[in-house]
Amino acid sequence: MPTTTGELPGSTTESVTGPARPGEPSAVLPAGDGRTRAAEPPGPTARPRAGSTRPGEPSTVPPGNDGRTESAGLALPAGGAEAGPANGDGFAGADSDGPASGSGSGTADGTADGTADGTADGTAVETVVGTAVGTGSALGLIDAAERARLAGRPARARELLARAGYEGAPDVVRGAAQLVNGQLGLQDGPVADAREVLLLAAELLAEAEPARALAARLAAMEAAWAMGDAAACLEALDPGPGRRGSDDVNPVAGATRSGGPDHVAGPPEGDGGVAAYRAGMSAVMRGRLDTGRTRLREVVDGAGAAGVPDGPESLLLAGGAALVAGDLAAACRASSRALAVARARGPRILVAQALERLAYGELRAGRHARARAHAEDGLRTALAAGQSNLVAHHHAILALAASVEGSQEAVAEHASAAERIAAPHGLAQAATLSQWARARADLARGRLPEAAARLGPLVGAGPRHGHFALRMLAVPCFVEAAARTGQAEAARSALAEFTHWAAQGADPQAPAQLARCQALLSDGDGCEPLYAAALAHHEEAGGDFERGRTQLLYGAWLRRRRRPGEARGRLRDALVSFERGGALGWAAQTRAELRATGDAAPAEPVGPLALLTPQQLRIARCVAEGATNREVALRLSVSPRTVDHHLRNVFAALGVRSRVELSRWVDRAEKTTAHP
Repeated sequence: MPTTTGELPGSTTESVTGPARPGEPSAVLPAGDGRTRAAEPPGPTARPRAGSTRPGEPSTVPPGNDGRTESAGLALPAGGAEAGPANGDGFAGADSDGPASGSGSGTADGTADGTADGTADGTAVETVVGTAVGTGSALGLIDAAERARLAGRPARARELLARAGYEGAPDVVRGAAQLVNGQLGLQDGPVADAREVLLLAAELLAEAEPARALAARLAAMEAAWAMGDAAACLEALDPGPGRRGSDDVNPVAGATRSGGPDHVAGPPEGDGGVAAYRAGMSAVMRGRLDTGRTRLREVVDGAGAAGVPDGPESLLLAGGAALVAGDLAAACRASSRALAVARARGPRILVAQALERLAYGELRAGRHARARAHAEDGLRTALAAGQSNLVAHHHAILALAASVEGSQEAVAEHASAAERIAAPHGLAQAATLSQWARARADLARGRLPEAAARLGPLVGAGPRHGHFALRMLAVPCFVEAAARTGQAEAARSALAEFTHWAAQGADPQAPAQLARCQALLSDGDGCEPLYAAALAHHEEAGGDFERGRTQLLYGAWLRRRRRPGEARGRLRDALVSFERGGALGWAAQTRAELRATGDAAPAEPVGPLALLTPQQLRIARCVAEGATNREVALRLSVSPRTVDHHLRNVFAALGVRSRVELSRWVDRAEKTTAHP
């Protein structure tokens, strides 16, 4: 997330109901398994809100003269979603005239969203429009455009900006217009373009409106984060000569924010929460995680404190800071509170952002079912509010959740939906998360070469690799796939950097994952104490899914060492962990390992397949999936010659003559596919 999901991510989607653009999803429909899936809407898709952020990322909105912000994305510190006019120019908060909406849906162009909330917001906007038109005020129309954006009506906001006629106007007027323009682009459009517009807005507003200039810089940082450009993030956080491409940039991978660009709010320079956030994130981006976490904890501790406004912006800022600092409980708590406040008071675009942040926090904590529920709600809300970039992130989160729950179809649908938006809009984080989800699904099915091929680029540093903040989160998956496919050197190289990162304390699961990876790369009896150490760390960190993965690998290692009795104990524990966490694909793999130990695990084969030995059954199932003998050998940690021997016996026992015929036997005998 920062986006840190179970592996810190490490998200998924936001779009508006109504016509979608070619290739973009505009709705979610229930799938046969009770989950949701992306559907191609009949019209243009909704655009993401400007400045929307990922868990842990700040989002800015022009502040009012009372020092509060009116924001709708990752919030930067503020007292609430309402703000009064700044300098008497009518640049008011989106919700100052009426209640803000919750998660109600609306049309793609925002002309009529069919909800009471939307009607109230729309009336407020049109009242301001009428006044502005009557007085010929460009600032009034820009104010109305910002209100429309915050109300989830991006098309109306763009129309109002076009009517403002601010070309040739003073810098403060043009800067105000470009700030709204850039935030709209951050919601729905190429984020690199949005970043340039926002930096221009910051320059134009620097002298007359320093608070809004800060809002623009924070929004530009959101855009740079979505792009995966660490140097550009630091430049926006701490502008100065020669900042771009500076060698001083050394982000701590994994300390990431989650969420797509949505809305940004800019509190005054003197706001302690924003100052601490900027200082903390700057330190993190330079690789000084200890210093950064100290400042970020100030943001977390300040949220909800006596005398501190309990607005959704400040709560979202605190939730993002907690994710980067590795405090998952505080991150989920702050995001949940932000969601409640945003639904009660608005603005509308903050609801989808809060849901995305909360979903990401739950995913990183290993609560995948909860993450899916929040992301499904967030997807619908983002679609209704025109936040297409946030839609991509919700889809990515749903793909990651599905990769644990075992639905290959759901992984493919959500990953594809995220990538359809991420590619044209330059959303490196959403693209990385979707590829990670595909790789983890391969890993769950035992498709180790495929998983290693997907993950290799994600864990590398530099251009054309994965998002800089997600690299370390994907390393444990890569090491598992690479170590089991004979790529030990590549696995050791990735693990060396992960070892340093794990020592920083940014992810509670990292110590256990590190010991597990070391066990995978160790020989002989050296593995056992490392697996034991990993399980001890899991007891401290919690989380059924990661603990189950360690138990599964430990049990498989014990079985290969011809210690079936001990292996069964570990594998049964793994099965309980996976079943309790809803990790159905991993549970199927564990049952196959149990059968290989001679244990009568659930889902025993029936019919002709009951004639096969456990090892023969595992090989038959692999072949039925289309694996070659060499691929089967890699999955089961045996030699290709052993696979060939067992496969001949399978053919003889079942009376089949080809691999195609064997696949038909397996399909008929098992209504649902089991993946050894």
